[in-house]
Amino acid sequence: MSFLTSIHDLSVFVVEPSAVQSQFIELYLKKIGVMSTTIFRDGNSVLTAMQSNLPQVVISAMHLPDMTGGDLVGHMRANELTSGVAFILVSSETNPHYLEPVRQNGSSAILGKPFTIEQLKTALATTLDYLNPDADKIHVSSEIDLEAINVLLVDDSHLARGFIRRVLENLGIQKFTEAENGKQATELIEEHYFDLVVTDYNMPEMDGRELTNYIRTQSWQSSVPILMVTSEQNESRLAAVEQAGVSGVCDKPFETAVVRKLLEQMLRTD
Repeated sequence: MSFLTSIHDLSVFVVEPSAVQSQFIELYLKKIGVMSTTIFRDGNSVLTAMQSNLPQVVISAMHLPDMTGGDLVGHMRANELTSGVAFILVSSETNPHYLEPVRQNGSSAILGKPFTIEQLKTALATTLDYLNPDADKIHVSSEIDLEAINVLLVDDSHLARGFIRRVLENLGIQKFTEAENGKQATELIEEHYFDLVVTDYNMPEMDGRELTNYIRTQSWQSSVPILMVTSEQNESRLAAVEQAGVSGVCDKPFETAVVRKLLEQMLRTD
């Protein structure tokens, strides 16, 4: 997929069973400056089309005639050809059963209905950050070599790990070690040195809060910066995570600009 310089370069596939809703989205895209838009009514048709004509972005409704938006992005991430295509969900759905697969499989943004043209523009700007390697490097002390930073990436979803890793690679970080849960992470932490831990909240064996607590109270690397990436909405649980000692918390899906700002603050030495 070639390097993109602006929203005007984007090729967008819109998956929306409603003709009215798809026309509405297409109109907004044209107002923003996206000229290449193709409309599909179901998930299978867009998956078939992507085998021969790959867009940069898929914008999809949650409930399609043949699958959910979560199923669609899951199929995209599981296929090597389409795994790098950005995904934006447009839905008024609030049920975690439907939303969690979208978050875990790597969505650039989730737009609620109704959304404004500015919200769509922001979502596409975030998508460009995801698509453009080296376009949004972290700016920290010149003494820090970003390519030398060792990152421990902890998430039970390999698709989520892949999405987060790509975002971090676009910011200039290159060295990663991956763990599927907190328990695996603690074993790696005792054997290897890390400059940064990026972890999910909800995981089997040991969740993100327990991992953070372990690092802060039992590990020889107790001062390592910890970035929590989570779709958790429970305020009391998030408060417990912050009290455990995380250095920053990002939502799933997260904006690259937010991640960059947090990492700049966490890694800055001057």
